[in-house]
Amino acid sequence: MVVIRDMTDARRTDEVRRDFVANVSHELKTPVGALGLLADTISAGGDEAVTMQLADRIAREAERLAKIIDDLLDLSIIESQEMPERDLVPLTLIVDQSVERSRPGAEALGIKLVSSPISATLAARCDRRQVVMAITNLIDNAMKYSERGSTVEINTSTTSNLVEIAVCDEGIGIPSRDLERIFERFYRVDRARSRATGGTGLGLSIVRHIAQAHGGEVAVESTEGIGSKFRFRIPIESAGAMRMFEEAPTNLGDLHG
Repeated sequence: MVVIRDMTDARRTDEVRRDFVANVSHELKTPVGALGLLADTISAGGDEAVTMQLADRIAREAERLAKIIDDLLDLSIIESQEMPERDLVPLTLIVDQSVERSRPGAEALGIKLVSSPISATLAARCDRRQVVMAITNLIDNAMKYSERGSTVEINTSTTSNLVEIAVCDEGIGIPSRDLERIFERFYRVDRARSRATGGTGLGLSIVRHIAQAHGGEVAVESTEGIGSKFRFRIPIESAGAMRMFEEAPTNLGDLHG
């Protein structure tokens, strides 16, 4: 008897794993190498002003390295969870927290964040921390590719069974050839700009995994020179369930933790 196994999936998994390890190694090697060179330059002595500039550069490279590690850990946790913990969460809370997390960066970049009014009856049964992370990532991504003085809008809408949180920018846009790949781990349209703005190449991949873990999806529309629109969609909870939530004797202050 001859047994034939289809190894296609196994080979694909191995290829994905090898690519991931190679990408991680490359992404970590860049800031680590920079830290080593900067440290050597400082140890050689020299002008105090130059030393201060190098010390500032070391701090920024260390911060970038920490961000890559944090994103890797977040992605690992999200991918390993078959079903995230879910609570009934008002959409206003999700959007408000996401905007507030992004506001300091927006103010530093001179970018205006505008969110549309959201009905108090709209809610999603979700892992609040994860969904806030996803929307924050989308807002931060929009800001990285937008010019000073531009606006990033966060709009919420619903269909019969989905809630959509759309993040719209007036940035440089994404070439059509890159649209299908931007949610891949470590894929960047403009590597130099992404690194210069502190990007890790993992933010959009995290967004996609969070959406899928909640039975939803993320999509993007973009026109070069005009801007991009990212749509994050997850199942909506009924207004009746939201009313029950509002009437329950729960300390809503706990939700802001």
